[in-house]
Amino acid sequence: MRAPSADGSAQEQAADWLVALTATDPHERERARIAFEAWKAADPRHAAAAAPMERLLGGMQSLRHGHAAGARAALRAGEAAAGRGTRRRRALATGIMGVLLAALVAAPLWRSEWPQSLAADLRTAPGEWRTQRLPDGSLLTLAGGSAVDLHFDRGRRQVRLLRGDVLVDVAPDAARPFEVRTRDGEIRALGTRFVVRREAEATRLAMIESVTAVRPGQALARPLEEAVRVHAGEQVRIRPDAVQRLPGIEPAALARAWSRREWAVVDMPLTQVLEELGRHRAGRLGYDASALAALRVSAVLPLEDTDRALALLQASFPQLKVHRVTAWWVQVGTAD
Repeated sequence: MRAPSADGSAQEQAADWLVALTATDPHERERARIAFEAWKAADPRHAAAAAPMERLLGGMQSLRHGHAAGARAALRAGEAAAGRGTRRRRALATGIMGVLLAALVAAPLWRSEWPQSLAADLRTAPGEWRTQRLPDGSLLTLAGGSAVDLHFDRGRRQVRLLRGDVLVDVAPDAARPFEVRTRDGEIRALGTRFVVRREAEATRLAMIESVTAVRPGQALARPLEEAVRVHAGEQVRIRPDAVQRLPGIEPAALARAWSRREWAVVDMPLTQVLEELGRHRAGRLGYDASALAALRVSAVLPLEDTDRALALLQASFPQLKVHRVTAWWVQVGTAD
């Protein structure tokens, strides 16, 4: 991903970010999203320039779901905000709208659920952790860079995980099943505790307490009795067409890691570790995938202090080189 140039106006940079945020590669989009959040936080003018673009994205999301009147209103408001003043800004707003209209039919973007996450009911910035008590008394903890939508009524309790990972402490309610849904499938529980993580191509469930019933996306119409039961100490990977059992976990260790904002890594490719650290970092964390492909990691890494996590990785792999391009852009490779 190439970060927008700092030489242009904030509005021009916002337009450049739009291009980066609609990249075809899902990993590039996620890295762009993290760097975009850091760019907004760096200067109030950046956040102001980004606001019309985010309103436009929200409007396009409404249009996608058939709420045409609300979407048109959102689009008009965003265009007006972006277009006040100079002809240059009006041209910029028109260009942004054109790109957004094209993005509407771009399946990779919509499959990423990125537009939904911008307007999610609950979301966290990179490095931010948040615990929220839900309307039914359940507790939901969001790790950095996560987003969820909530659907609670008299007949259901549903959390839709759009990105990132969450720790769920479910309050008992026999009359209303508690569900966590992702694009990959459904996790149903009553009175239980578990962690759900969105991965690039699947969803991972790790059970801390009790039991859940899991159905892949393509089997949601089947009876709940046919669902895969996942008990405390077990974990599975959920894809739209299947539920795959994975090696077990130590429930107490997982709960402890969440309470300490840590991540226990066991024999994982370094590139995958860096992808995860990047989601918790305010800025871009890039790396040379080909140079690091052979390295695997087993460690406990602090997610609230990614600089310390990188230092721990350097201590384990002396050949690693961490280059700080800017205050919010770090590149990891190997020493020449």
